[in-house]
Amino acid sequence: MSKSLVFGAIVMVAIGVGRAFGADGPSYKPVKAAPKAASYDWTGFYIGSHLGYATGYSRWSATEPGLSDFTLAGSLDLFKGFDGFKGTGSYYVGLHGGYNYMFPSRLLIGVEADASFPSNIHGIGIISSDLTGVATYEEMVQWSSTVRARIGYAPGHWLFYATGGLAWTYDQFTRTQVIGSIDPTSVGPSAGTVEPKFIVGHRGWAAGGGIELALTSKWSARLEYLYTQFGWRDVYFPATPEAFDSSLSVQSIRLGFNYRLGENGGIDPQVFTKGISALDLGWFALHGQTTFVSQNAPAFRSPYVGPNSLYPNQGRETWDTTFYAGLRLWQGAELWVNPEIDQGFGLSSTLGVAGFPTGTAFKLGFSVPYARVPRMFVRQTIDLGGETEKVQANINQFAGSQTTNRLVITVGKFSVSDIFDTVTYAHDPRSDFMNWSLIDAGAFDYAADAWGFTYGAAVEWYHGNWTLRGGLFDLSIVPNSTDLDPHFGQFQWVGEIEHRHALWGQPGKVMVNGFFSRGRMGSFQDAINLAELTGNAADTTPVRQYRSRGGMTVAAEQQIVPNVAVFARAGVANGQIEPYEYTDIDQTVAGGLSLKGKLWGRPDDTFAIAGIVNDISGVHQAYLDSGGLGILVGDGMLPNAGREKIIETYYSFPVFSWRMTLDYQFIANPAYNRDRGPVSVIGTRLHTQF
Repeated sequence: MSKSLVFGAIVMVAIGVGRAFGADGPSYKPVKAAPKAASYDWTGFYIGSHLGYATGYSRWSATEPGLSDFTLAGSLDLFKGFDGFKGTGSYYVGLHGGYNYMFPSRLLIGVEADASFPSNIHGIGIISSDLTGVATYEEMVQWSSTVRARIGYAPGHWLFYATGGLAWTYDQFTRTQVIGSIDPTSVGPSAGTVEPKFIVGHRGWAAGGGIELALTSKWSARLEYLYTQFGWRDVYFPATPEAFDSSLSVQSIRLGFNYRLGENGGIDPQVFTKGISALDLGWFALHGQTTFVSQNAPAFRSPYVGPNSLYPNQGRETWDTTFYAGLRLWQGAELWVNPEIDQGFGLSSTLGVAGFPTGTAFKLGFSVPYARVPRMFVRQTIDLGGETEKVQANINQFAGSQTTNRLVITVGKFSVSDIFDTVTYAHDPRSDFMNWSLIDAGAFDYAADAWGFTYGAAVEWYHGNWTLRGGLFDLSIVPNSTDLDPHFGQFQWVGEIEHRHALWGQPGKVMVNGFFSRGRMGSFQDAINLAELTGNAADTTPVRQYRSRGGMTVAAEQQIVPNVAVFARAGVANGQIEPYEYTDIDQTVAGGLSLKGKLWGRPDDTFAIAGIVNDISGVHQAYLDSGGLGILVGDGMLPNAGREKIIETYYSFPVFSWRMTLDYQFIANPAYNRDRGPVSVIGTRLHTQF
């Protein structure tokens, strides 16, 4: 069983089975308020999640080859401050579950197990000796877990407890023989020889304590301190050869939320059929989702491959779990933070097709789950008059009301596509189509890091049936990279106008979108000219200059009759300059049909089908034919270029409180290459949310 399937199973057990989907998406069910303090019973099973920050150190010793009685020793600092532009820090996100039993005296005992997935808990040290020269030694925590007993006292809806038990961690060890610089930040292939990485398990113990507060009859919140100590473990690097011993100590503080699965010590059967309910206190809300996607690409024609080619006969999986925590700040203002756990890979590590088939796959993948915080933003809504509309509670949205004429200002870290180019029937890879050039217009090269998020500000003015949107966003430091520009020296303007209407009594809308990017980008022709002079493959990296790149998209959606809707998108971008962030598409046209299952007696089902045609400019084709590599494509040559043509169809249906989707995509001329393919991509998706 693959690691993706293992961790997918973990989260499905840990998060329970979230809200069932109705015909028009997830419904919202408020939870009951907490009972009176004297009557609150903590007995029962629970599941939950936690977000924490860690500090600690790793003590190590290295035995020199041939000198077993002589060792080098040191300590690695594991604390990393939060870097908002890289998204890293020594924070972690985890899942947990357990059982409590409360005696009549309100003394409580319990047991709990957890798994935590860090963002960047690691340390780097420098080793120097006459025998081995200069090297760096790095230890990184991959993931950790504990099984602990709890004992406490529960005066009413408060619980004070101590906890302790066994702990495990799996750490990655790396040794790099340095050539020249000994700057730890330069560690990597360019800095010297990297020996094979080892992932080693540590066993140890954990102890701590915490305070927990019952918020409703189902939900509670906790603040917990935990100290973990892991024993010595040896790692041997044969190339040196050199042997390392390492012990690890970590202190962390974590904020967590628990959901009771039933009362009187049992589990409510409705948890499995209807799922769990979101937490909504009016001033604070918590929602969540988890999605598992598996895709396979069987054999197809592939006479040659390049660095960015799609390979035949492969299967890949992705898994992610997101929590949406919201806080009302003042009238009309909301703060939302979305910690997330991600794991897995897209086909060929998300390479080989411009209209990539997996919307839940990022431009890099990891076999071990890791933590990210993709969204942290404040949204201010200012009512300007008109009719009052009710707003239903949902992900990143409080229940309430708003006027038809209003101003909405969003500032912070989020995805540009959260606000712009939002087609109802083709926008969310967790619930509808999965292809990149269907969930967004393929030519919309919106600002983003490798995960699809950025810092910026957007303003939306709603007036009657019209909406005018505008935003300014940060580009990544270099095209298609993980780090955003901390100086905002490279940026993007986005503007959009939307009109909502009714045709034959059925709702619809039309949107026109434009973007304008300013950053260090390469000209395809300059890259080709340089390649002809040097005899190397074309590369935009050495010819990047501060340039502009713009584009425009048009989108429309229309409900024809109840339960039947169509949509379409088209877009074009400057094909002389390399795409900066999204994918290798200069022109795109897409359209599709969505049908609700009420038409055939299954109101909660959805069937949809869509087609896409993607294309690139002539000079973009010449660049790829000269060996150039794009964001996602690059077969090493392109002697027979053609438009990339894709058909995607899916059928989605509920399974208890989950939603299962069967998906098929047919891709002709992948990466604009007539010599390769066609490709069939067969996929399944399992999703739930609350």
